[in-house]
Amino acid sequence: MTTAPAASPAAPLAAAPHDTAPLQPLLSDALIVLRAPTQAWSDRDGTVGTAAVHGIYHGDVRHVRTLTVSCDQSKIEAISTAPDGPSRIVFGAILRGLDDTTPDPKVRLLRERTVADGHVSETWTVRSRVDAPIRTTLRLRLQPEFALLHEVKSGHAHARDVEVETGDGFVRISAGPQGLELQSPGAQAASGPEGVEASWDIEVPPLGETVVSWSLTLRDDTLVVGGADAPARWDAAAVAARATDPRLARWLATALGDLDALRLVLPDDPEDEFFAAGAPWFFTLFGRDSLWAARLALPLDGDIAASTLRVLARLQGTVDDPETAQEPGKILHELRSSALEIPGEGISLPPRYYGSVDSTPLWICLLADAHRAGLPADEVRALLPALRAALGWIRESGDSDGDGFLDYIDRLGTGLANQGWKDSGDSIQWRDGTLADGPIALCEVQGYAYEAALAGADLLDAFGDDRDAADATFWREWAADLKARFADAYWIETPEGRYPAVALDREKRPVDTLTSNIGHLLGTGILDAADEAHVAALLRGESMSSGYGIRTMSTGAAGYWPLSYHGGSVWVHDTAIAVHGMLRAGLTEDARAVVAELLDAAEGFAYRVPELHSGDPRAASSVPTPYPAACRPQAWSAAAAVVCLTAQS
Repeated sequence: MTTAPAASPAAPLAAAPHDTAPLQPLLSDALIVLRAPTQAWSDRDGTVGTAAVHGIYHGDVRHVRTLTVSCDQSKIEAISTAPDGPSRIVFGAILRGLDDTTPDPKVRLLRERTVADGHVSETWTVRSRVDAPIRTTLRLRLQPEFALLHEVKSGHAHARDVEVETGDGFVRISAGPQGLELQSPGAQAASGPEGVEASWDIEVPPLGETVVSWSLTLRDDTLVVGGADAPARWDAAAVAARATDPRLARWLATALGDLDALRLVLPDDPEDEFFAAGAPWFFTLFGRDSLWAARLALPLDGDIAASTLRVLARLQGTVDDPETAQEPGKILHELRSSALEIPGEGISLPPRYYGSVDSTPLWICLLADAHRAGLPADEVRALLPALRAALGWIRESGDSDGDGFLDYIDRLGTGLANQGWKDSGDSIQWRDGTLADGPIALCEVQGYAYEAALAGADLLDAFGDDRDAADATFWREWAADLKARFADAYWIETPEGRYPAVALDREKRPVDTLTSNIGHLLGTGILDAADEAHVAALLRGESMSSGYGIRTMSTGAAGYWPLSYHGGSVWVHDTAIAVHGMLRAGLTEDARAVVAELLDAAEGFAYRVPELHSGDPRAASSVPTPYPAACRPQAWSAAAAVVCLTAQS
């Protein structure tokens, strides 16, 4: 075994003089092939390395920074990109340097790329219509890197030193707990300071074809998640066939494939699956995201809802620990193999982090939904201890200042400043654009808590003992009190009308911006029927409806900007949650009208809807404008398609 220096990173494109600070990579023009926890990002011709996000990732590490293909005797000219689900794609090109002189291209290169858990492989087929043999050399070049994911996301990626071992038909590269092995049958393989190269001297017979292949096996000994081995439990074609709108059928086909590829397990519990939050940054367990994705997809697969509940119950908080934001009964926010550092933002999250205010009531809501959908009684009973603990968190720890509303504040000083689903630092604003001070009591969290209290009471009555019966009475009284206090504290009048404030601030003042958060109140029961209809109408109004979904913030707010992450953009899952609530509230026509907007958005994104898109009005653009750093695929965005199917049924 020899030691070699780290491979050099790809040469950056020339930048304008002001373009000097590290930036988060843009994603909207990149192509992904995935099977969690492995993903490959490239150009549309298959080249890896020309954009900042490009690379081959496994877990939270980018193992390979660049991957290129060349032919010694011809330029490779790309002509086609043909995806086949989330995990396979074929790149088509022509090799005119090997061709005859007639106009029709007669020599083709087809590259079939497949991604599996811990594996990336390609099969190259050179196909000829020329009536003479063709001899050429094909070359694969790749540069290992082993940069941590958060370094890539922040624009601070750097390659690590590696050890290289070369043998007959393979190159093995290690960087501590991570490593990769290239298998290239029939090739000459070598490694040096510029990376790894494998070359094949081939002969293509007249009117024939020649095939070569290579594969990468990726290793990360620190992984805390693994890919799901069992096939998905749903028949994507059969589900898509139920759609009455052909656009929804196409969206479902894509979304269900993505949900399949996003399934993960914990290594110690390989039978219990959950959805990874999304690519490229969130290939792991997220309490809120995994719960909402399972909840939105519940009509499709009740088993993954049950297994998500069990996985999170195993990781439920047991102690009060400010370093991890853990509290007894609290449901996890995020699981990583190492601390998550975000340079420039002062954020440092421990590998097991509990900083979310909504995961715990959402866990209870999903348990109740799963029970109603047919979760066997013995499986519900097995989760009663976790249910009691989650209710205990709502009562004991969820309200940090004793005012009777669930709230949050970052006790770490290096954790997330905002701990609802809108977790960016500037997401909770007053109408004048100034930021609200915490503790913050979000409106939608009170809706989740109300629903969870009543659902928890019903479950305790149905499956508990005498002690649980007394607790059930307590929770029904608690919920009634919360509903009354919510009506008094949150409803406000502004120039945009009457609506629930997005939150209460540190001084218990209602933060007066009109936001999409109020859509999460629908169907929870915390609003009466007339107020639910009023909220639905506001969400469909001109200031909130972009025509491609519901904006996160009203155009009437000073902080509104259509490309703001949480201050004017449209999040598909957020809009779908509003649809989900409208359906539960009996507002079917409102729900279907919003679904029509989501279908227009899905069509504009070729049916793989991203995490979010611009809040620009539809009148200004015939297709939705991408938010260029939006993740895709994203589990809860994909699960939104299932909600749309329910609305059309």
